[in-house]
Amino acid sequence: MNDMPQNLAGPEEGLAMHALATELFPICRSITGDGVRQTFDILKRYCPNLETFSLKSGEPVLDWTIPDEWNIRSARLIGPSGEVICDFADHNLHVVGYSEPVDRVLSLEELQPHLHSLPDQPDAIPYVTSYYRRYWGFCIPHSKRAMLQPGSYRAVIDSTLAPGELIYGEAKIPGESEEEIFVSTYICHPSMANNELSGPMVTTWLARWIASAPRRYSYRIVFVPETIGSIAYISRNLAEMKKRIVAGFNVSCVGDDRVYSYLPSRDGNTLADRAAKHVLAHIDPDYIRYRYLDRGSDERQYCSPGVDLPVASVMRSKYGRYPEYHTSLDDLTLVTPAGLQGGLDALKRCIECIEGNLRYKVTVLGEPQLGRRGLYPTMSTKGSAAGVRSMMNFIAYADGTRDLLDVAEIIGTPAWELLDFARKLVEHGLMEAVD
Repeated sequence: MNDMPQNLAGPEEGLAMHALATELFPICRSITGDGVRQTFDILKRYCPNLETFSLKSGEPVLDWTIPDEWNIRSARLIGPSGEVICDFADHNLHVVGYSEPVDRVLSLEELQPHLHSLPDQPDAIPYVTSYYRRYWGFCIPHSKRAMLQPGSYRAVIDSTLAPGELIYGEAKIPGESEEEIFVSTYICHPSMANNELSGPMVTTWLARWIASAPRRYSYRIVFVPETIGSIAYISRNLAEMKKRIVAGFNVSCVGDDRVYSYLPSRDGNTLADRAAKHVLAHIDPDYIRYRYLDRGSDERQYCSPGVDLPVASVMRSKYGRYPEYHTSLDDLTLVTPAGLQGGLDALKRCIECIEGNLRYKVTVLGEPQLGRRGLYPTMSTKGSAAGVRSMMNFIAYADGTRDLLDVAEIIGTPAWELLDFARKLVEHGLMEAVD
């Protein structure tokens, strides 16, 4: 039987996640550097069993190489009259990620190739990076860029690019079986709330919930820099992952309260896919269903040929599909406590469905006599007939050949409701789980 807790906690979890996101929001994270270390130091206060591991710059990982480590202390762009055009201290998106150090005086014409803005979002600061090509640059609102006057500009970026390390985090939570459910999220974006912090927040609280009760499966939960981090993790752990992982979720963009969405694994019909589609169909029938061709996060690595892990994505507004994406507008007003709570609850339901996805078989011939076991209501009230019908439909298909998700889909009932029925029926000797 599945022993995962069935009661989903109240909105206080969303408030706690939002409070932690508020603490983490100002930190300048990238794929390497002190911002990542600082973030892990904070997360370790909340996430059970979280350990960090590192790979040195220059180390080969699959077809890639770990880059030099980047750290930044300050940056300013100063205009012809001494005015500050932008300051890293005001918002860390003002500097192109991985900008090399610079202290130069340039004309406006020379400066323009190093400026980035969004004409269609004139008040937003864009998020721009240049991880693997040496470059420097500043990002400013287009409304400010359009007002820049000819003259001499001083660009100062106090940063370092030097051999260092890439860090990732891993939490393993053992269960009754060595088979694992895999959860991955990324830590590499500065000051963006939905595209960055919502994933680590929901994953942290999901790990706390998983660790709070007995469980059938073991869990492998990782926090990685996007792309290079998942590639590095796979390079170190692929054989064990392929042997043990039965379902997985890439957790990204789960913090706003606009919509739910789903992106499948490359296979499209793994246990993770089945659970995600089932859960979202019941909690939000209008959820957006994307194709694997719409991929863009670490599912690209986990589902790539030869890796072929059963990893799907459950999201709120998907990366690249909401207007605030990769801009300063993706802030803590876009991500809400209710949005974070909804993302967490959806993933909890997915875990419940997988944990309880056994085949059940009735132990009596014909319909069991529910009344004398207290399983049939003695009074007819609004809704009681529907509950009894769902239980009877469950019994009708519990012949040991279909798993719980199959039966739930056939009879149109949430799998977590069938789990409640299964507990009661097993307790009364009317049903048994088939291994």
